[in-house]
Amino acid sequence: MSQSLLSQFGTATERVKKAILAIKNGEGVLVVDDENRENEGDFIFSAETLTEKQMALMIREGSGIVCLCLEEEKVNQLGLPMMVEHNTSTNRTGFTVSIEAAQGVTTGVSAADRVQTIKTAIKEDAVPSDLNRPGHVFPLKANAEGVLARRGHTEASIDLMKLANQKPYGVLCEMTNPDGTMSRLPEIINFAEKNNMIVLSIEDIVQYLTEEAVLSCA
Repeated sequence: MSQSLLSQFGTATERVKKAILAIKNGEGVLVVDDENRENEGDFIFSAETLTEKQMALMIREGSGIVCLCLEEEKVNQLGLPMMVEHNTSTNRTGFTVSIEAAQGVTTGVSAADRVQTIKTAIKEDAVPSDLNRPGHVFPLKANAEGVLARRGHTEASIDLMKLANQKPYGVLCEMTNPDGTMSRLPEIINFAEKNNMIVLSIEDIVQYLTEEAVLSCA
């Protein structure tokens, strides 16, 4: 069902290519996972190009839990321990402790403050003391092998950034309905159409990367 609904955005390959172009242009995309997994759609933006307006969109139209997706090397650079020692959540989402920029923010809650926190964290020369803990931005540590190893939004965001030649830092937030329920594919597509956004699936990215790997070996 999901593939038929997504077909208005093109084939799986076309959807990924459109998403790559959108990210290169500083725009966001909506990524959905499998109906048998979370069955949710996430806003995904590049942390490099993230704006206050985009952050405000995620806060307004999403769950409010804004996450910064990072690779293990960056997590270690920032000295971020995992949120819990033993992760018992259903999908083993890699939450670290939450963060706040040590300087340049007030309460840390506003769109501007959260963008400041993200920009502080992704600096090339960022050090642990640049961030306070806890805070209002939630870093997620991605699986090193991306969506080919774990079909998660965390990995999808990092893989999309790499495909778009961006630094491997993605920002995501789950999309919700006005009544507080989680948005499902029909609502996600409706929102995307009204806001000129691309919708693609994690499986689209898996297929794209798999085909790329086959071509590179040919």
